[in-house]
Amino acid sequence: MFSETPIVRRKSRQIMVGNVPVGGDAPISVQSMTNTSTGDVAATVAQIESIQKAGADIVRVSVPSMEEAEAFGAIRKRVSVPLVADIHFDHKIALRVADLGVDCLRINPGNISREDRLREVIAKARDLQIPIRIGVNAGSLGKDLLRKYKEPTAAAMVESAMRNVDLLDKYDFQDFKVSVKASDIFMAVEAYRSLATKIEQPLHLGITEAGGLRSGTVKSAIGLGALLLDGIGDTLRISLAADPAEEARVAWDMLRSLRLRSKGIHFIACPSCSRQNFDVIKTVNALETRLEDITVPMDVSIIGCIVNGPGEAKESDFGLTGGDPANLVYIDGKPDHKIGQDDLIDRLEREIRAKAASKQQQMDTAAKDIIAKA
Repeated sequence: MFSETPIVRRKSRQIMVGNVPVGGDAPISVQSMTNTSTGDVAATVAQIESIQKAGADIVRVSVPSMEEAEAFGAIRKRVSVPLVADIHFDHKIALRVADLGVDCLRINPGNISREDRLREVIAKARDLQIPIRIGVNAGSLGKDLLRKYKEPTAAAMVESAMRNVDLLDKYDFQDFKVSVKASDIFMAVEAYRSLATKIEQPLHLGITEAGGLRSGTVKSAIGLGALLLDGIGDTLRISLAADPAEEARVAWDMLRSLRLRSKGIHFIACPSCSRQNFDVIKTVNALETRLEDITVPMDVSIIGCIVNGPGEAKESDFGLTGGDPANLVYIDGKPDHKIGQDDLIDRLEREIRAKAASKQQQMDTAAKDIIAKA
Protein backbone atom coordinates (compact mmCIF):
# COMPACT_ATOMS: atom_id res chain seq x y z
CA MET A 1 0.00 0.00 0.00
CA PHE A 2 1.48 3.29 -1.11
CA SER A 3 3.39 5.24 1.52
CA GLU A 4 4.65 8.81 1.34
CA THR A 5 8.10 9.34 -0.12
CA PRO A 6 10.76 10.52 2.37
CA ILE A 7 12.35 12.62 -0.40
CA VAL A 8 12.36 16.37 0.27
CA ARG A 9 12.22 18.09 -3.11
CA ARG A 10 14.11 21.23 -4.05
CA LYS A 11 11.83 24.26 -4.08
CA SER A 12 11.48 25.69 -7.57
CA ARG A 13 9.44 28.26 -9.44
CA GLN A 14 6.38 26.73 -11.12
CA ILE A 15 5.72 27.12 -14.83
CA MET A 16 2.88 25.76 -16.96
CA VAL A 17 3.47 23.60 -20.03
CA GLY A 18 -0.02 23.64 -21.47
CA ASN A 19 -2.19 22.33 -18.64
CA VAL A 20 0.72 20.54 -16.92
CA PRO A 21 2.37 22.35 -13.99
CA VAL A 22 6.14 21.89 -13.82
CA GLY A 23 8.03 22.78 -10.66
CA GLY A 24 6.80 24.07 -7.33
CA ASP A 25 4.76 21.42 -5.55
CA ALA A 26 3.58 19.78 -8.81
CA PRO A 27 4.25 16.07 -9.38
CA ILE A 28 7.37 15.33 -11.43
CA SER A 29 6.13 15.18 -15.03
CA VAL A 30 7.10 12.52 -17.56
CA GLN A 31 8.23 13.42 -21.07
CA SER A 32 9.23 11.64 -24.25
CA MET A 33 10.01 12.71 -27.81
CA THR A 34 8.75 11.57 -31.19
CA ASN A 35 11.17 10.02 -33.71
CA THR A 36 8.86 10.06 -36.73
CA SER A 37 9.29 12.62 -39.49
CA THR A 38 7.33 15.64 -38.26
CA GLY A 39 6.23 16.23 -41.83
CA ASP A 40 4.37 12.92 -41.69
CA VAL A 41 1.43 14.20 -39.70
CA ALA A 42 -0.47 10.91 -39.44
CA ALA A 43 2.56 8.92 -38.24
CA THR A 44 3.54 11.59 -35.73
CA VAL A 45 0.03 11.87 -34.34
CA ALA A 46 -0.13 8.07 -33.95
CA GLN A 47 3.19 8.03 -32.11
CA ILE A 48 2.19 10.91 -29.82
CA GLU A 49 -0.99 9.04 -28.89
CA SER A 50 1.06 5.91 -28.17
CA ILE A 51 3.48 7.89 -25.98
CA GLN A 52 0.59 9.55 -24.16
CA LYS A 53 -1.09 6.18 -23.57
CA ALA A 54 2.16 4.90 -22.04
CA GLY A 55 1.99 7.68 -19.45
CA ALA A 56 3.76 10.76 -20.84
CA ASP A 57 2.44 14.07 -19.54
CA ILE A 58 4.32 16.09 -22.18
CA VAL A 59 5.65 15.18 -25.66
CA ARG A 60 8.44 16.92 -27.57
CA VAL A 61 8.49 17.20 -31.35
CA SER A 62 11.45 18.27 -33.48
CA VAL A 63 10.69 21.18 -35.84
CA PRO A 64 13.81 21.78 -37.99
CA SER A 65 12.17 23.62 -40.91
CA MET A 66 9.30 25.95 -41.71
CA GLU A 67 7.57 23.16 -43.63
CA GLU A 68 7.62 21.04 -40.51
CA ALA A 69 6.37 24.00 -38.51
CA GLU A 70 3.21 23.95 -40.64
CA ALA A 71 2.94 20.19 -40.10
CA PHE A 72 3.32 20.83 -36.37
CA GLY A 73 0.26 23.08 -36.53
CA ALA A 74 -1.76 20.24 -38.04
CA ILE A 75 -0.45 17.83 -35.37
CA ARG A 76 -1.31 20.27 -32.58
CA LYS A 77 -4.96 20.24 -33.66
CA ARG A 78 -5.17 16.44 -33.50
CA VAL A 79 -3.68 15.64 -30.08
CA SER A 80 -4.54 16.66 -26.52
CA VAL A 81 -1.20 16.26 -24.74
CA PRO A 82 0.98 19.38 -24.27
CA LEU A 83 3.61 19.67 -27.01
CA VAL A 84 7.14 21.07 -26.84
CA ALA A 85 8.74 22.19 -30.11
CA ASP A 86 12.47 21.51 -30.51
CA ILE A 87 14.00 24.59 -32.17
CA HIS A 88 17.69 25.17 -32.82
CA PHE A 89 18.82 27.94 -35.17
CA ASP A 90 15.95 29.65 -37.01
CA HIS A 91 14.05 32.00 -34.72
CA LYS A 92 11.28 32.33 -37.33
CA ILE A 93 10.34 28.68 -36.74
CA ALA A 94 9.94 29.42 -33.03
CA LEU A 95 7.72 32.40 -33.82
CA ARG A 96 5.59 30.32 -36.19
CA VAL A 97 4.97 27.36 -33.88
CA ALA A 98 4.14 29.81 -31.11
CA ASP A 99 1.30 31.12 -33.26
CA LEU A 100 0.27 27.53 -34.06
CA GLY A 101 -0.30 26.60 -30.41
CA VAL A 102 2.96 25.20 -29.05
CA ASP A 103 3.01 24.70 -25.27
CA CYS A 104 6.76 25.15 -24.75
CA LEU A 105 9.77 26.14 -26.85
CA ARG A 106 12.97 24.16 -26.45
CA ILE A 107 15.77 26.44 -27.62
CA ASN A 108 19.40 27.20 -26.99
CA PRO A 109 19.45 31.02 -26.95
CA GLY A 110 23.14 30.97 -27.84
CA ASN A 111 22.29 29.30 -31.15
CA ILE A 112 20.14 32.24 -32.24
CA SER A 113 22.80 34.40 -33.84
CA ARG A 114 21.41 37.89 -33.21
CA GLU A 115 20.09 39.22 -29.94
CA ASP A 116 17.27 41.13 -31.62
CA ARG A 117 15.97 37.80 -32.94
CA LEU A 118 16.10 36.26 -29.48
CA ARG A 119 14.26 39.31 -28.18
CA GLU A 120 11.48 38.61 -30.72
CA VAL A 121 11.14 35.03 -29.48
CA ILE A 122 11.02 36.13 -25.85
CA ALA A 123 8.41 38.80 -26.62
CA LYS A 124 6.23 36.27 -28.43
CA ALA A 125 6.61 33.73 -25.62
CA ARG A 126 5.68 36.37 -23.04
CA ASP A 127 2.63 37.56 -25.02
CA LEU A 128 1.30 34.02 -25.49
CA GLN A 129 2.42 32.77 -22.04
CA ILE A 130 4.63 30.06 -23.51
CA PRO A 131 7.53 28.84 -21.36
CA ILE A 132 11.01 28.17 -22.74
CA ARG A 133 13.38 25.28 -22.06
CA ILE A 134 17.08 26.01 -22.20
CA GLY A 135 18.62 22.77 -23.41
CA VAL A 136 22.36 22.32 -22.78
CA ASN A 137 24.03 19.13 -24.01
CA ALA A 138 27.60 18.00 -23.35
CA GLY A 139 27.89 16.97 -26.99
CA SER A 140 27.14 20.42 -28.40
CA LEU A 141 28.94 22.92 -26.20
CA GLY A 142 30.24 26.14 -27.76
CA LYS A 143 33.76 26.18 -29.18
CA ASP A 144 34.89 28.84 -26.70
CA LEU A 145 33.81 26.68 -23.76
CA LEU A 146 35.63 23.66 -25.21
CA ARG A 147 38.77 25.78 -25.59
CA LYS A 148 38.43 26.98 -21.99
CA TYR A 149 37.72 23.59 -20.41
CA LYS A 150 39.59 21.42 -23.00
CA GLU A 151 36.71 18.92 -23.04
CA PRO A 152 33.05 18.65 -22.00
CA THR A 153 32.77 18.97 -18.21
CA ALA A 154 30.03 19.62 -15.68
CA ALA A 155 31.41 23.11 -15.08
CA ALA A 156 31.33 23.86 -18.82
CA MET A 157 27.70 22.78 -19.06
CA VAL A 158 26.70 24.89 -16.07
CA GLU A 159 28.52 27.91 -17.50
CA SER A 160 26.71 27.41 -20.81
CA ALA A 161 23.38 27.17 -19.00
CA MET A 162 24.03 30.29 -16.94
CA ARG A 163 24.99 32.31 -20.02
CA ASN A 164 21.59 31.44 -21.46
CA VAL A 165 19.83 32.14 -18.18
CA ASP A 166 21.48 35.57 -18.14
CA LEU A 167 20.11 36.30 -21.62
CA LEU A 168 16.56 35.52 -20.49
CA ASP A 169 17.09 37.48 -17.27
CA LYS A 170 18.22 40.47 -19.33
CA TYR A 171 14.72 40.67 -20.78
CA ASP A 172 13.03 39.78 -17.49
CA PHE A 173 11.70 36.45 -18.76
CA GLN A 174 11.44 33.98 -15.88
CA ASP A 175 9.10 31.27 -17.19
CA PHE A 176 11.76 28.79 -18.24
CA LYS A 177 13.24 25.46 -17.27
CA VAL A 178 16.78 24.19 -17.84
CA SER A 179 18.46 20.90 -18.68
CA VAL A 180 22.19 20.07 -18.57
CA LYS A 181 22.33 16.63 -20.12
CA ALA A 182 25.33 14.37 -20.68
CA SER A 183 25.72 10.72 -21.57
CA ASP A 184 28.24 10.38 -18.74
CA ILE A 185 26.40 9.79 -15.45
CA PHE A 186 28.97 11.51 -13.23
CA MET A 187 29.13 14.62 -15.42
CA ALA A 188 25.34 14.95 -15.61
CA VAL A 189 24.80 14.46 -11.88
CA GLU A 190 27.52 16.97 -10.99
CA ALA A 191 26.12 19.54 -13.43
CA TYR A 192 22.54 19.24 -12.15
CA ARG A 193 23.62 19.40 -8.51
CA SER A 194 25.60 22.57 -9.22
CA LEU A 195 22.88 24.23 -11.30
CA ALA A 196 20.24 23.44 -8.65
CA THR A 197 22.01 25.85 -6.29
CA LYS A 198 22.22 28.70 -8.81
CA ILE A 199 18.68 29.16 -10.17
CA GLU A 200 15.10 28.89 -8.92
CA GLN A 201 13.60 27.61 -12.16
CA PRO A 202 12.51 23.99 -12.73
CA LEU A 203 15.09 21.45 -13.85
CA HIS A 204 14.42 19.03 -16.71
CA LEU A 205 16.38 15.84 -15.99
CA GLY A 206 17.93 13.45 -18.47
CA ILE A 207 20.94 11.24 -19.17
CA THR A 208 21.19 11.95 -22.87
CA GLU A 209 21.92 9.20 -25.42
CA ALA A 210 21.79 6.70 -22.56
CA GLY A 211 21.72 3.62 -24.82
CA GLY A 212 19.34 0.83 -25.71
CA LEU A 213 16.32 -0.28 -23.72
CA ARG A 214 18.23 -2.30 -21.11
CA SER A 215 21.53 -0.42 -20.84
CA GLY A 216 19.87 2.99 -21.17
CA THR A 217 17.36 2.15 -18.48
CA VAL A 218 20.16 1.15 -16.11
CA LYS A 219 22.20 4.31 -16.79
CA SER A 220 19.16 6.54 -16.43
CA ALA A 221 18.04 4.84 -13.24
CA ILE A 222 21.45 5.31 -11.63
CA GLY A 223 21.98 8.92 -12.71
CA LEU A 224 18.45 10.26 -12.38
CA GLY A 225 17.82 8.14 -9.30
CA ALA A 226 20.73 9.86 -7.55
CA LEU A 227 19.31 13.28 -8.43
CA LEU A 228 15.74 12.41 -7.52
CA LEU A 229 16.89 11.07 -4.15
CA ASP A 230 18.54 14.48 -3.62
CA GLY A 231 15.18 16.10 -4.32
CA ILE A 232 16.42 17.52 -7.63
CA GLY A 233 14.21 17.42 -10.72
CA ASP A 234 10.81 18.68 -11.79
CA THR A 235 10.31 16.89 -15.11
CA LEU A 236 12.29 14.16 -16.85
CA ARG A 237 12.88 12.26 -20.05
CA ILE A 238 14.48 8.83 -20.26
CA SER A 239 16.52 8.91 -23.51
CA LEU A 240 16.52 5.41 -25.02
CA ALA A 241 17.31 3.95 -28.42
CA ALA A 242 13.90 2.30 -28.30
CA ASP A 243 10.22 2.94 -28.91
CA PRO A 244 9.53 6.36 -27.31
CA ALA A 245 6.61 4.83 -25.43
CA GLU A 246 9.16 2.72 -23.55
CA GLU A 247 10.77 5.93 -22.30
CA ALA A 248 7.51 6.90 -20.61
CA ARG A 249 7.07 3.43 -19.12
CA VAL A 250 10.59 3.40 -17.68
CA ALA A 251 10.10 6.91 -16.26
CA TRP A 252 6.93 5.81 -14.50
CA ASP A 253 8.63 2.74 -13.07
CA MET A 254 11.41 4.96 -11.76
CA LEU A 255 9.07 7.51 -10.17
CA ARG A 256 6.84 4.80 -8.67
CA SER A 257 9.84 3.06 -7.12
CA LEU A 258 10.74 6.31 -5.33
CA ARG A 259 7.10 7.00 -4.38
CA LEU A 260 7.22 10.24 -6.35
CA ARG A 261 4.25 9.30 -8.57
CA SER A 262 1.57 6.74 -7.81
CA LYS A 263 -0.35 6.19 -11.04
CA GLY A 264 -0.92 2.55 -11.99
CA ILE A 265 0.31 -0.72 -10.57
CA HIS A 266 3.56 -1.07 -8.67
CA PHE A 267 4.53 -4.73 -8.95
CA ILE A 268 6.53 -6.47 -6.23
CA ALA A 269 7.77 -9.78 -7.61
CA CYS A 270 10.36 -12.34 -6.58
CA PRO A 271 13.15 -13.32 -9.00
CA SER A 272 11.85 -16.91 -8.74
CA CYS A 273 13.75 -19.94 -7.42
CA SER A 274 13.28 -23.67 -6.94
CA ARG A 275 10.70 -22.97 -4.21
CA GLN A 276 8.25 -21.37 -6.64
CA ASN A 277 4.88 -23.04 -7.01
CA PHE A 278 3.99 -21.33 -10.29
CA ASP A 279 5.92 -19.69 -13.15
CA VAL A 280 6.58 -16.29 -11.56
CA ILE A 281 8.45 -14.76 -14.49
CA LYS A 282 5.79 -15.69 -17.05
CA THR A 283 3.00 -14.54 -14.74
CA VAL A 284 4.48 -11.13 -13.90
CA ASN A 285 5.50 -10.33 -17.47
CA ALA A 286 2.00 -11.17 -18.70
CA LEU A 287 0.29 -9.14 -15.97
CA GLU A 288 2.49 -6.10 -16.56
CA THR A 289 1.47 -6.10 -20.22
CA ARG A 290 -2.19 -6.87 -19.70
CA LEU A 291 -2.74 -4.37 -16.86
CA GLU A 292 -0.85 -1.44 -18.38
CA ASP A 293 -4.09 0.50 -18.82
CA ILE A 294 -4.90 0.59 -15.10
CA THR A 295 -4.29 4.04 -13.62
CA VAL A 296 -5.42 3.43 -10.03
CA PRO A 297 -2.37 3.44 -7.71
CA MET A 298 -1.95 -0.10 -6.40
CA ASP A 299 0.75 -2.33 -4.89
CA VAL A 300 0.52 -5.85 -6.30
CA SER A 301 2.87 -8.54 -4.97
CA ILE A 302 3.43 -11.77 -6.91
CA ILE A 303 5.62 -14.13 -4.86
CA GLY A 304 6.17 -17.77 -5.77
CA CYS A 305 6.40 -19.37 -2.33
CA ILE A 306 5.35 -19.09 1.31
CA VAL A 307 8.75 -17.93 2.60
CA ASN A 308 8.57 -14.27 1.56
CA GLY A 309 5.10 -14.23 0.06
CA PRO A 310 3.00 -13.54 3.17
CA GLY A 311 5.20 -10.66 4.35
CA GLU A 312 5.01 -8.89 1.02
CA ALA A 313 1.30 -9.62 0.57
CA LYS A 314 0.47 -8.09 3.94
CA GLU A 315 1.83 -4.76 2.67
CA SER A 316 0.02 -4.90 -0.70
CA ASP A 317 -3.40 -3.99 -2.04
CA PHE A 318 -3.43 -7.35 -3.81
CA GLY A 319 -1.01 -10.19 -3.14
CA LEU A 320 -0.42 -13.72 -4.33
CA THR A 321 1.62 -16.25 -2.38
CA GLY A 322 2.50 -19.51 -4.11
CA GLY A 323 1.33 -22.72 -2.47
CA ASP A 324 0.84 -26.40 -3.21
CA PRO A 325 -1.71 -27.40 -4.37
CA ALA A 326 -3.29 -23.91 -4.25
CA ASN A 327 -2.04 -20.31 -4.08
CA LEU A 328 -3.26 -17.85 -1.47
CA VAL A 329 -4.67 -14.45 -2.47
CA TYR A 330 -4.43 -11.50 -0.09
CA ILE A 331 -6.72 -8.47 -0.37
CA ASP A 332 -5.68 -5.31 1.49
CA GLY A 333 -3.01 -7.26 3.31
CA LYS A 334 -5.30 -10.02 4.61
CA PRO A 335 -5.67 -13.66 3.46
CA ASP A 336 -8.83 -13.82 1.37
CA HIS A 337 -9.13 -16.97 -0.75
CA LYS A 338 -7.19 -19.66 -2.59
CA ILE A 339 -6.84 -20.21 -6.32
CA GLY A 340 -5.39 -23.16 -8.21
CA GLN A 341 -2.83 -23.26 -10.99
CA ASP A 342 -5.29 -23.60 -13.88
CA ASP A 343 -5.74 -20.40 -15.90
CA LEU A 344 -3.78 -18.56 -13.21
CA ILE A 345 -2.89 -15.50 -15.28
CA ASP A 346 -6.43 -15.00 -16.58
CA ARG A 347 -7.87 -15.31 -13.08
CA LEU A 348 -5.33 -12.93 -11.61
CA GLU A 349 -6.05 -10.35 -14.29
CA ARG A 350 -9.77 -10.48 -13.55
CA GLU A 351 -9.28 -10.26 -9.79
CA ILE A 352 -6.74 -7.44 -9.94
CA ARG A 353 -9.03 -5.48 -12.27
CA ALA A 354 -11.89 -6.02 -9.82
CA LYS A 355 -9.73 -4.78 -6.96
CA ALA A 356 -8.68 -1.74 -9.02
CA ALA A 357 -12.31 -0.90 -9.79
CA SER A 358 -13.21 -1.22 -6.10
CA LYS A 359 -10.31 1.00 -5.07
CA GLN A 360 -11.25 3.60 -7.69
CA GLN A 361 -14.80 3.67 -6.35
CA GLN A 362 -13.49 4.18 -2.82
CA MET A 363 -11.25 7.03 -4.01
CA ASP A 364 -14.12 8.67 -5.88
CA THR A 365 -16.39 8.43 -2.82
CA ALA A 366 -13.70 9.91 -0.57
CA ALA A 367 -13.17 12.78 -3.02
CA LYS A 368 -16.91 13.53 -3.10
CA ASP A 369 -17.04 13.55 0.71
CA ILE A 370 -14.19 16.06 0.85
CA ILE A 371 -15.95 18.32 -1.66
CA ALA A 372 -19.24 18.03 0.25
CA LYS A 373 -17.58 19.04 3.51
CA ALA A 374 -15.71 21.96 1.95
